[in-house]
Amino acid sequence: MSTEQAETRTFAPPEELVAQANVGPEVYDEAAADRLAFWEKAARRLDWAQEWDTVLDWNDPPFAKWFVGGKLNVAYNCVDRHVEAGHGEQVAYHWEGEPGDTRAITYAELKDEVCRAANALVELGVQAGDRVAIYMPMIPETVISMLACARIGAVHMVVFGGFSADALASRLDDSGAVLVITSDGGYRRGAPSALKPAVDDAVGRSPGVRNVVVVKRTEQDVEWTEGRDLWWDDVVERQSTEHTPEAFDAEHPLYIMYTSGTTAKPKGILHTTGGYLTQVAYTHWATFDLKPDTDVYWTAADVGWVTGHSYIVYGALANRATSVMYEGTPETPHRGRWWEIVQKYGVTILYTAPTVIRTFMKWGEDVPAGFDLSSLRVLGSVGEPINPEAWLWYHEHIGGGRCPIVDTWWQTETGAHMITPLPGVTTLVPGSAQTPFPGISAKVVDDEGNELADDSTGLLVLTEPWPSMLRTIWGDDDRYVDTYWSRFGTNVYFAGDGAKKDADGNIWLLGRVDDVMNVSGHRISTTEVESSLVGHPAVAEAAVVGASDPTTGQGIVAFVILRESGTDSGDELVQTLRNHVARDIGPIAKPRQIMVVQELPKTRSGKIMRRLLRDIAENRELGDVTTLTDSSVMNLIKEKLPAAPSED
Repeated sequence: MSTEQAETRTFAPPEELVAQANVGPEVYDEAAADRLAFWEKAARRLDWAQEWDTVLDWNDPPFAKWFVGGKLNVAYNCVDRHVEAGHGEQVAYHWEGEPGDTRAITYAELKDEVCRAANALVELGVQAGDRVAIYMPMIPETVISMLACARIGAVHMVVFGGFSADALASRLDDSGAVLVITSDGGYRRGAPSALKPAVDDAVGRSPGVRNVVVVKRTEQDVEWTEGRDLWWDDVVERQSTEHTPEAFDAEHPLYIMYTSGTTAKPKGILHTTGGYLTQVAYTHWATFDLKPDTDVYWTAADVGWVTGHSYIVYGALANRATSVMYEGTPETPHRGRWWEIVQKYGVTILYTAPTVIRTFMKWGEDVPAGFDLSSLRVLGSVGEPINPEAWLWYHEHIGGGRCPIVDTWWQTETGAHMITPLPGVTTLVPGSAQTPFPGISAKVVDDEGNELADDSTGLLVLTEPWPSMLRTIWGDDDRYVDTYWSRFGTNVYFAGDGAKKDADGNIWLLGRVDDVMNVSGHRISTTEVESSLVGHPAVAEAAVVGASDPTTGQGIVAFVILRESGTDSGDELVQTLRNHVARDIGPIAKPRQIMVVQELPKTRSGKIMRRLLRDIAENRELGDVTTLTDSSVMNLIKEKLPAAPSED
């Protein structure tokens, strides 16, 4: 099926879902009539110790303040209030370790553990406003640590456990962290991986860190610094399960999350308390149509990324969700591990990334077909635009043709969903995020900031402040303004993404502007070409970059992984794929080069590093490869680079 054919298919929401959905179409009219009143109503789903005086202070754009004068405690809203309401025996997390060990943690148990951890932090001298770094695998103590920080007003800074000692050290230095919580290691692809050595290296360069608290997970031997290092069991388990949470101002800092920093100094994105929790809780409830008494919800991501913060921890817990939390990889110990987990726990809502979905496509539909996935009722996509072919495969082979897919667009900076269908409301178009969430003002504009009509391609901007927006870049207000609010003025947030509106006004995300190629004056999205290539039955996954070309300005270079069918990968197939793209999109989009590879360079979060592919395509020295899962992939690709074809 071609991309064009896939895009023309639509899927109406199931009648049963329409009848029982948490929100209906009237929610858009309500938000449009009074945007601030809409967000006030959403905020009242939380428990506030003191109500706000002013919904929004936007007197000094782009520096916003939401729910001014209001006070609340995030941990109380995520845990204590549910226990007090009689839901203490409800499971908060079904945790599944990669080796097969499991834990079921109720809300009452989670409250006790968070209180113990909060008391331990206080004993170690951590105060409100102090920064605490968390460098952990996907284990319950990671969530407990985050909530303990929120409970006492400390600002947590989670660093993904796959990052290097250098990456951790730079974040410790920039944030001024006083304490690190880590583990001896975690499990990855069937074997223990160490974390403590990277912490020792990084902390050795960070004199401000007073203590390192270590969770035992793998029982690996670790180096120990007496007086600085403490075992979690020794310092946390002996604490009281009672702790009175303090209410903090709505604008009190909650956490810092650093971007990967692959091309420049990492940006410390600062999120605060009241507005952030309001929007992540409401979007989680509405976007996934969550029913806390019956749903089993799984965000298949790592807590080290914003998806984990917003939709594994804060949004899910604020809504009293029962969640699945999985430590390992999709193929360990077998390629059906995810579907085994869905079957085991009766997962009803699954939220994952297109990269993973395309990997499952490559493995074939026989793998999920071996498991009972009938419990699923809503599916979600996050992290990058999903091509229509992957959308349709996800819908058919995982959702059984019955589950609506919410294709969500948002960013670390936005904190929460910004553009997404709603499962009981929207007639779905495969591959399109479609509609701004109620209360969000998103537009597609030209290079001068003028809003474009339907059936146009341009730049995505946000024209009104939103509750979960980043407040600044930690310690660098000027960079915050320059990075996000300078292109079209301080009242307009430029997301850095290209987008198109189709003839029906649906929004299609085209990826970063850097990934919109200019070929002979034509703007062509890498996502569109990738979708076309994946639409060919021989291709499992594709990555496309624009490379400098003396004739056309940029030439299209594609890297493809073939399906596991023994397909001949010679010149004939390459020419077939080039012609396929030309027929699908137009001759202008025919790739200059197509390289058949075994793997693509991906970060530990699963994102394709197109910057490195551009280096290969333009025969440059490779940039930083430290964030790759396997840096040797780049050498294998470089060895196979063919000469550019001279024809057409």
